[in-house]
Amino acid sequence: MALRAGLVRRFLSTPIFASQSRAAATAASLAYASVADSNNISDKATAEPNTTLFVAGLNKRTTPEKLNEAFSQFGEVVNVKVVIDRDSGFSKGFGFVNYATLEDAEKGVKGMDAQVLDGWVIFTEFARPKRIPGQ
Repeated sequence: MALRAGLVRRFLSTPIFASQSRAAATAASLAYASVADSNNISDKATAEPNTTLFVAGLNKRTTPEKLNEAFSQFGEVVNVKVVIDRDSGFSKGFGFVNYATLEDAEKGVKGMDAQVLDGWVIFTEFARPKRIPGQ
């Protein structure tokens, strides 16, 4: 499974890893970048702002209700989707949050990015449009 380089860098820059030496964090980032380059993984620009947010790093026991409660403090949440593994019935570690307005979505990204939810650091960004295979 390929990880987005931007998410790895943001994860390494969170306060949890603040005790790491600067050299160790830089080395880890460079190691990932070399693997990403060898696998032709491009570090794409951030997605255009829209009302749907992508949330990564969820605890496997995070429910849509908990996610809705956390994000509703930044605006009117229209829909919440936690992607569930069919076999285990637990979260796959990511989900989506839809806001009513773009302003609320921007507040949600800024307010919840690199925050702790259910004991895990989560990352939020604007969702990218679904790509059609073969294009």
